[in-house]
Amino acid sequence: MPRSTYYYQCARSDTTTDKYADIVLAIQAIYKHHAGRYGYRRMTLALRKEGFTLNHKTVRKLMKEHGLLCQLRRKKYRSYMGGCSVTAENLLARNFRACSSGLKWCTDITEFRAGTHKLYLSVIQDLFNKEIVAWHTSLRPSLGLVCKTLDKSLKGKNYRPELILHSDQGWHYHTLMWRSMLADAGIRPSMSRKGNCLDNAVMENFFSHLKTEMYYRKEYRDPEELRRDIAKYIHYFNQERISLKTGGVSPVEYRAQVEKQ
Repeated sequence: MPRSTYYYQCARSDTTTDKYADIVLAIQAIYKHHAGRYGYRRMTLALRKEGFTLNHKTVRKLMKEHGLLCQLRRKKYRSYMGGCSVTAENLLARNFRACSSGLKWCTDITEFRAGTHKLYLSVIQDLFNKEIVAWHTSLRPSLGLVCKTLDKSLKGKNYRPELILHSDQGWHYHTLMWRSMLADAGIRPSMSRKGNCLDNAVMENFFSHLKTEMYYRKEYRDPEELRRDIAKYIHYFNQERISLKTGGVSPVEYRAQVEKQ
């Protein structure tokens, strides 16, 4: 290789390194603050909020070069136990958009293992801004698990008349107690078709994020420690974690922006 070419390549490499030095520092700081939960798309939005505007492909390249890519996700607990007598119509019909908060909610249960114990989490999520409206944990997937979650959401009074609450066909959502609570609150039940997880894809997506970004990163032995970390993550998800679908702000920030308009 000619000497001039060698020096040119060295100078070009140094210039490229210096060009992205500040951006790499920003990526590292954001990665650390969010505990490695941001992929390159979400990282690109976070960088823009910090004043750095660059292509998402460049962000992905820099994250890969510095070992800062987030982990991939895995799959979930099923509460379906065979045919049940009362099945609600699929009112949601995979329309996961809502023009206002308190119009469409989704709910589901997922399972965790902590040592020799299992911990079950029930969640209700608002489709307007993907905010977690209410949640509850239990060592058993009992009827009380979902009823207490629903009770917490109703105490918030953050729902509209004729609210749709969508679930899968888990046995909890067929019970008389569950249906009575919905009827008393004026809430319309909606159910996924049998064995069709895509009908409740929003909840599948949330649980996938929760497990990838929190649960799979640590080996849990104590259910109470796991419950505390779930509480921290849900607070983080609502208050801090930016969403691509809400223009790069958190669920709570998005709701506040809309309410000001």
